[in-house]
Amino acid sequence: MANVFTSIGNWVNERAPGMMPVYRKHMTEYYAPKNFNFWYYFGVLALVVLVNQILTGIFLTMFYKPGAATAFDSVEYIMRDVDWGWLIRYMHSTGASMFFIVIYLHMFRGLMYGSYKKPRELVWLLGMFIFLALMAEAFMGYVLPWGNMSFWGAKVIISLFGAVPLIGDTLVQWIMGDYNPADATLNRFFALHVIALPLVLLLLVVLHIFALHEVGSNNPDGVEIKKKKDPATGKPLDGIPFHPYYTVHDIVGVGFFLTICAFIIFYQPTVGGWFLENDNFIPANPLVTPPEIKPVWYFTPFYGILRVIPSKGLGIFAMSASIVLLFLLPWVDRGAVKSIRYRGLGYKVALGLFAATFLLLGSIGAGVTGEMIPKLFGANADVTSIEMHFGWLLVLMYFGYFIFLFGYTAFGYEKTKPVPERVTGGGH
Repeated sequence: MANVFTSIGNWVNERAPGMMPVYRKHMTEYYAPKNFNFWYYFGVLALVVLVNQILTGIFLTMFYKPGAATAFDSVEYIMRDVDWGWLIRYMHSTGASMFFIVIYLHMFRGLMYGSYKKPRELVWLLGMFIFLALMAEAFMGYVLPWGNMSFWGAKVIISLFGAVPLIGDTLVQWIMGDYNPADATLNRFFALHVIALPLVLLLLVVLHIFALHEVGSNNPDGVEIKKKKDPATGKPLDGIPFHPYYTVHDIVGVGFFLTICAFIIFYQPTVGGWFLENDNFIPANPLVTPPEIKPVWYFTPFYGILRVIPSKGLGIFAMSASIVLLFLLPWVDRGAVKSIRYRGLGYKVALGLFAATFLLLGSIGAGVTGEMIPKLFGANADVTSIEMHFGWLLVLMYFGYFIFLFGYTAFGYEKTKPVPERVTGGGH
C-alpha cells in the first residue's frame, strides 16, 4: 500500500511539480508549537463544520425551491419525502449553530493568548472578515426556509438599513427587491447564500491559513518558536511537524465533536427552540406577527445592544461599533505580553468580565433576561425598565473593556510576569 501511494505521489508530482512544495510547506514542513492545548482544537473544528455546511448545502439545493409560494413547502418536502432529507437538513441546521460555537471559542482563545498581536495582525483581521461573512451567510440561510420567524426576522433586520442617512429607504427596497420580503428577496438571498458568500468564505479561509503559516502559530505561552532554532537543521526547537503529529492529534477532538453533533441531530435537533425556532415551523404570514421577534441565538449578543438602546440610529451605530472594535483589537491592546498566563491581574479580570458581558447581552437579545426578571423580582416587577437599565450597564461594560484595555496597556499600568524564552511543557 505504501508503494501504491508513493507511485501515485510520483505520478502527480511529475505532472504538477508545484503541488508537492505547497503540501510540504503547509503540512509536513510546517512546524507548530509542541504545547498546543484544548483551545487549539477549534480552528480545525471550524474547518470540519465548513466542509459539512458545503456538502449538506449542495444536497439541499437539489430540492429547495426559492419563492414565497414554494420555499416552505420545499423544506417540508425535504423533511418528509426525500430519502434521508431530514438528516441532511438537520446536519445543516445543527452545523450552522455549531459553526458559531466553535468560532466564538476560537476567537476567545485568540483573546486569551494574544493571537491578534504582532506579527499576527493580518491573521486576526482575516479571521474577523470570515466572521462577518459567516454572519451574512447565516442570516441569509436563516431566511430561506420561509417560516414565520424567517419572514419577520428578515423584515426587521433589513429595515435596520433604513437608518442610513439619505439613502436608507431606497437601500431597504433594493435589498428586499420589494416593499416587503417576498420572491425577489428569497431569490437574491438564495443566490448569495449558495454561491457568492461560500466563495468569499473559502477564499478568506485559505488566506487566513496561508497568513497564519507565514508567521507561524501562536501558543499558550505566547513564545515565538521561530526565535529558537536548531543550528544544524534550522528547525524550531519547540516545534513539531503539523503532519503527522497534529493531524492525528486532532482526530480525537474531531471524533468527540462529531459525537456531540450526532447526539443533537438524532435526539434533540431543535435544542429546545435554540437551534431551530418553533415559529419557523409555521409558514411565513405577513399578517401574523410572532409574540416576540428575535434572531437566532448566535446573533443575540449584538441584537441585545440594539435592543436596549431606544434610539434606532444610535442602536445601529453601537451594534456596528461593537464589531468594528474587535477588528481594531491589535491596536487597542498595547501590551507587550501575549498570553494571559503572564499578563496582569487587571487584564484577566477584564477579559472574564468581557466574556460574561457578551453572554449576558446574548440573554437580553434572546429574551431570557425578560423571562427571569419576574421570577427574581416578583410578578409586579417593571420588566422593561429593569431589563433596559441592566442592558445599558452591560453595553457600558462591553465598550468599557476596550477603553480599559487601551489605558491599562498604553500607559504602563499592567504589571506582567516574566515570559519564558521557550515554551513550557507539551500539549494536553
